[in-house]
Amino acid sequence: MPHIPSDYDNIFEKKLSLAEQYKMATLVAVISYFTLIGWIVALVIYDKHQSSLSSFHLRQSLGLIITGALLSFVPLVGWVLNIAVFFAWGYGLYTAIKGQEIKVPILGDFYQQQLDFIK
Repeated sequence: MPHIPSDYDNIFEKKLSLAEQYKMATLVAVISYFTLIGWIVALVIYDKHQSSLSSFHLRQSLGLIITGALLSFVPLVGWVLNIAVFFAWGYGLYTAIKGQEIKVPILGDFYQQQLDFIK
């Protein structure tokens, strides 16, 4: 069996530079907006690479996922309001791509306060 260089021994424990940490935080933030499965994947990655940007967008995206799911059970009015959730989702995704911590309109503060278990 060929010898694997020592660089690959502990790839998950290696120290990242500041630029790499920022890229990883942005990646986690963006992935979190892609369905519940994407959110779970982002949470697993976040466990190894924690940052305020990542935790901020994990809270925002989970709040949007929960809001969208709850509104889908309300006929007509809830379905129409889901259009607003879709636009908020797009805005949140855009700010995650830009690497900014900007709350989604209307419910952003609520998500940050109530989903504080994501630190």
